[in-house]
Amino acid sequence: MKTMKLAILAGTAGALFFLNNSEAQTSFTNTLNQNIPDGNPVGLVSSTSLSGLTGTISGISVNLDITGGFNGNLYAYLLGPNGSMAVLLNRVGLSSTDAFGYDDTGFNITLTNGAPDLHFYQTGSYTLNGNGQLTGTWSPDGRNISPGSAASAFDPAGPYGLNAFSVFNNINPDGQWTLFVADLVNGGGQSVFVDWSLTIVTVPEPQTWVFMVGGACLLLALHRHRRRLG
Repeated sequence: MKTMKLAILAGTAGALFFLNNSEAQTSFTNTLNQNIPDGNPVGLVSSTSLSGLTGTISGISVNLDITGGFNGNLYAYLLGPNGSMAVLLNRVGLSSTDAFGYDDTGFNITLTNGAPDLHFYQTGSYTLNGNGQLTGTWSPDGRNISPGSAASAFDPAGPYGLNAFSVFNNINPDGQWTLFVADLVNGGGQSVFVDWSLTIVTVPEPQTWVFMVGGACLLLALHRHRRRLG
């Protein structure tokens, strides 16, 4: 899907036009249908290499489909082509008042910046599907701390994942994208990593001729202004 935009920056001396500033949206899905090893930090890794995309990233979202298990046992992150990392899951529900985290069985969710905090989803309105999976749209967990940290380290004390995907903004989307997920606690049942999807929104880099046209408009406006003063 592409949307076309026209942006105009106006000032007292003239105007600079950015023409044909388009956003492009690219999506892909990786299907695994693999068991996440129970109580094993090695976990599962799924990677995809992208090529041929143009422009730089202005936003992303991730869909996760994980069935079964114990949600509070899971840890997951997304690694981008430039080495930046966003934490998707970090033992959701774990806090100084809950030493185990939430016991729901899986996720079928979309993660995006600015949505409600995934880590404490049970404190607000939420919905489980017939398989006991959490559904809906949430911000990434974003707690970039060791999943083995003391439970009190997960307490609310900041925005956390509300803008976790911003680490990928303005980078080239081409290269390897890797999603890692692990079940870090023995017991709680078997989690299955069904699939994950990544949607990337890119914007083109400004073309040299656009700035040349803008500069010419500015010079013309200055020339007219001087004539009026003369």
